[in-house]
Amino acid sequence: MEQISSAEWQSKVIDSAKPVLVDFFATWCGPCKAMAPIIEEIADEHPEIDVYKLDIDENMDIAKKYGIMSIPTCIVFKNGEQASQIIGSRPKDEIVGLL
Repeated sequence: MEQISSAEWQSKVIDSAKPVLVDFFATWCGPCKAMAPIIEEIADEHPEIDVYKLDIDENMDIAKKYGIMSIPTCIVFKNGEQASQIIGSRPKDEIVGLL
């Protein structure tokens, strides 16, 4: 799973032909670290979607644009638009249900 930056946001997320799951996280966040293996499994098991991580501390402009107030937050984008969102540490099946 790839970590992206604000510079790649448009091309990787907004312009993607596939649905995109973005995991908004921070390196210091314990629940984010706990969620990482789950997000990795989803990326491996669902090749029909693109899965990316975005560090909110390094990409505050994107975090602000999407109103990220709590982490981890996962947002699904379809056709460049926010389709669904889940906040907090959640079980895998709940995240897959967003797709």
